[in-house]
Amino acid sequence: MSKATSLRKYGKQSRKPKADRLFAELPQTPVRSQPKKAIKHNAQDDGTIEDLVSKVSIIRIDDENTAPEIPLRRSPRRKEQNVPIPPRNEASKLLTPRILSPCKPNIPVDMATEREGELQVLSWSDICPTGDKIVKIAEASYAEVYRVTNDRGTSIIKVIRMESPIKAQTKAQQKSGLVDEDPHSESDLMGELKISEWLADIPGFVVYKERYIVQGKACRELLETHQAFHKKLKRQDPDRLQFYPSPSRYLDDTRFLVVELGDAGTALEDFDLQSVDQLWDIFFHVAIALARAETHIEFEHRDLHEGNLCIRKTGQAIPMEDRDRSSRFGFSGLEVTILDYGLSRAHADHEVEGSQPIAYDLERDLSIFTSEHAPQCEVYRRMRSFMLRGDRVCLPPESHRNAYEEGIDGPITWSQHEPYTNVLWLAYIYEWMVNHFKGLKKDLNAFKRLTKELWMYLDPDADDSVPSFSSASDVVRFALESGWIEEDQLMEVREDIERSILSILTTNDDLEKELDEGCTTETPHRRLPRRHQGKAV
Repeated sequence: MSKATSLRKYGKQSRKPKADRLFAELPQTPVRSQPKKAIKHNAQDDGTIEDLVSKVSIIRIDDENTAPEIPLRRSPRRKEQNVPIPPRNEASKLLTPRILSPCKPNIPVDMATEREGELQVLSWSDICPTGDKIVKIAEASYAEVYRVTNDRGTSIIKVIRMESPIKAQTKAQQKSGLVDEDPHSESDLMGELKISEWLADIPGFVVYKERYIVQGKACRELLETHQAFHKKLKRQDPDRLQFYPSPSRYLDDTRFLVVELGDAGTALEDFDLQSVDQLWDIFFHVAIALARAETHIEFEHRDLHEGNLCIRKTGQAIPMEDRDRSSRFGFSGLEVTILDYGLSRAHADHEVEGSQPIAYDLERDLSIFTSEHAPQCEVYRRMRSFMLRGDRVCLPPESHRNAYEEGIDGPITWSQHEPYTNVLWLAYIYEWMVNHFKGLKKDLNAFKRLTKELWMYLDPDADDSVPSFSSASDVVRFALESGWIEEDQLMEVREDIERSILSILTTNDDLEKELDEGCTTETPHRRLPRRHQGKAV
């Protein structure tokens, strides 16, 4: 006889919780004393999930003997937001909020105000002097990523070509189908750097160390690792195109913005998944980091494929016989880091009336939605299809050829906050890990059985009658109520939890007090994944 499951309830509370959020970072981000935007309440709407993106609601855990009931889940519905509608015939620029959050201590200059002329200018020989080792490890949304190693340690550098001259393609390069990545303006780059500043105090996101300009012809080491990288990719995928110009084409005036990052380990796409403990930890480390970023800065990554997650071993895996808890999270000894905010959206001061988000305008280049060169291209189409339709239907590539199309709420604007995009990427990561698991098949099958209900609500191809998660916060709450993550892991009341978990899940005194008092606030049922049909005004 199967064990009765706890009653699951989701959505906004019928009264405002004492705690502003469930997932509080360590150290806590300074609380801004900004005036809050007035919100008009409507009795008819007072049970919807419109405010879920800004508040993670209190979790109710009922007695395990309570009779189970089928949870109805409210889907990703768009709340009313005061965002600008971009013009149809010209690309909208990144918007920088008026009120800036404090910089991280080791970043002395405000990223939003720093300009190219104030950055140090180096050569490629300065970046990789004799004795240092440079290895190309990835290609991000509009940057190449290298690992530089020397006696002092290891750093990751993200290299972004700026508007500057470059040698024309040779006939051989043209014949091979080389597609040059367009150079990027300063405003494009500053938007991503600003988002990285906002994420600096949220564990699970990459640490930015330094940035500078690199100008001039490439050194021999850079050219060799570039060639080795693409030979490896061609062996894996003969039809793969090369999107970044060879370093042999760099001229004396070719300029790059280089951002130096902490070494976060091995990209997920190159990591051997050997145990189900790794599957549990990687997935929920990512989900928790996204949930907290949703709460604090209305963050959406929008490009979270296997190349933008890094895995590093920070401790020993804990064998089953040595575990003193029945949860699933926190036994692999892995640390997970999210990279690359080139396509991301965030709004640090979303509660301040008149402030604006930072968002890369994906309507500027629709090829990302029409391309079929990689599996993640379908997720890009799913995001845009949701902006147009508000449901799970994924429109084909030919339906993404007109920029700023009319959706159910007016012309598409990527400054709109839609945390369902994070759910789409979590679904992608789940499927990718299951398909690339190299451990025992029986262990994988057991994992899939345990997470069958989770996948049912993640699955972007689920039937219309199946409810959906609306945000990463929903996914984490489901895991907590399923017993995969324990309450004290979230509240830091145990001293024997792994350090990697403590870096993500820490205390919140107000919430702990409310749970101790036995809060039994009711939560409304959730709806299907469909937004309201009204036009944006």
